[in-house]
Amino acid sequence: MPAFRALLCGPLCFALACSPAPAAEPTEPLRVDVLLQGATIYDGSGAAPFTGDVALRNGKIAAVGKFQVGRVDQTIDCRGLAVAPGFIDLHNHSDSPIVSPATRANVNYLTQGCSSIVTGNCGFGPVDVAEYLAKIDSAGAGTNVLHLLPHGDLRDKAMGKEAREPTSSELAEMERLAEQSMLDGAWGMSTGLIYVPGTYSKTEEIVAVAKVVGRHGGIYASHIRNEGVELLTAVEEALRIGRDGGLPVHVSHFKASGRNAWGSLHIAAELIEKERAAGRRVTADQYPYTASSTSLEATLLPAWCRAGGRKALGERLRDPEQRAKIRQSVEKELTGKVRVQIAGYETRRDWVGKSVEEIASMEKREPADIVLEMEQNGGARVVNFGMNEDDVRIAMMLPWVATASDGSAKIPDGDQPHPRSFGTFTRKLGLYAVKEGVVSLEQAVRSASGLPADILGLQDRGYLKPELAADVVVFDPKTITDRATYDKPYEYSQGVRFVFVNGVPAVFDGTPTGALAGKALRRKSAAAK
Repeated sequence: MPAFRALLCGPLCFALACSPAPAAEPTEPLRVDVLLQGATIYDGSGAAPFTGDVALRNGKIAAVGKFQVGRVDQTIDCRGLAVAPGFIDLHNHSDSPIVSPATRANVNYLTQGCSSIVTGNCGFGPVDVAEYLAKIDSAGAGTNVLHLLPHGDLRDKAMGKEAREPTSSELAEMERLAEQSMLDGAWGMSTGLIYVPGTYSKTEEIVAVAKVVGRHGGIYASHIRNEGVELLTAVEEALRIGRDGGLPVHVSHFKASGRNAWGSLHIAAELIEKERAAGRRVTADQYPYTASSTSLEATLLPAWCRAGGRKALGERLRDPEQRAKIRQSVEKELTGKVRVQIAGYETRRDWVGKSVEEIASMEKREPADIVLEMEQNGGARVVNFGMNEDDVRIAMMLPWVATASDGSAKIPDGDQPHPRSFGTFTRKLGLYAVKEGVVSLEQAVRSASGLPADILGLQDRGYLKPELAADVVVFDPKTITDRATYDKPYEYSQGVRFVFVNGVPAVFDGTPTGALAGKALRRKSAAAK
């Protein structure tokens, strides 16, 4: 695999090419709100760290490195600590939690070092971008929020959950809504092509909407159509949408899922690398775990039976002939799964945390019948243990793969969700960079800061550079780690000492402050310039 080896050899060159230009040192003593003194500085570019100070003033980074200071309101001794740009979670599902009073502080992400999240992923989220972002600005949030136009909910708004092509007027409505969303500040569009109704969309429909997004300078982020044995075909479709739509492509949670797909990720990476070599912008993101999480129906039920939404699914499950057909498909899907564990199910809380097979054994029933029962009772969320550790490590070494959680703002509620909502970023830094050396610490920082900023086209944060927004994280490289597990997913990370969001301390000496200094970040439309 010489081509693949070559693409693994380029992280340093890639990082240096994307490094921000060195800033001129201030000639006069600085008036400083906060001085982070004596830190090991990781500037987000992937370049080697250096020792120096970071000054914050009026919500911005005032200086980085060596400089003279005058009046300083607060000095924080950062000797032995790392200072980096606040992390940016490219793939987050906090669309509702971030505007809910109980979870808008987003503490489980702040304690990982995150200062910004991107919502609207996998085709789900608010379609009225102006209204959504206004809610965030009105109430505040623990982190900044950027939003993608969700194609699935866009399609639902234009034509419902039907399994068919849109009419010309319905497609025109999707294009109109996409135009408005980009003018209102969306950073691109997302698709979820295993979910209803996105799964019923043909490539041409997606391209038509993508062209609108591309005219405004947005990106195309996709939960691609298949992450298993048809991974390569699904990646090719995403690349085609980028080419025909005229916009950058971003593959969400890049992975090969299911035993039969293990080992194929490097081939998918070569497809993307070839596209990049041709001058096209293609990137991906990844969470550093071997399990994914989504709904039970998206994991095990065929797309045809999900058309029309849950009400229609319930009617099919009550029809003996269709139920038998669905059951047969579920049985086939289960044979290829390693472990499907229930993360949330309202009807039987005692099933939460157990696998479908364990529940079936406990109930003395067949696993497929357990699945159909849960779907009849409103469905469930699951954790699907389907990835290979070698593939996880391969993905994180690629210089164009960012770190992203695929989680959301959470507080304990009786469910047993995937631990990624509490530990993605600290796991990447603590386990894979510091402890195991799969990637360097500077590259791990870049994958969570400068790289996602570059992917989005975010100009005012992602790096430690004067005049950028003061989104900054201070962490202890010796202790940073994730603590959340599949059995105990609500454990906060450790090792993050300070987080500043727009210059306001959101985590201070390891303790969340409750500050709601996050803002809705709007992209200025390229077409409106």
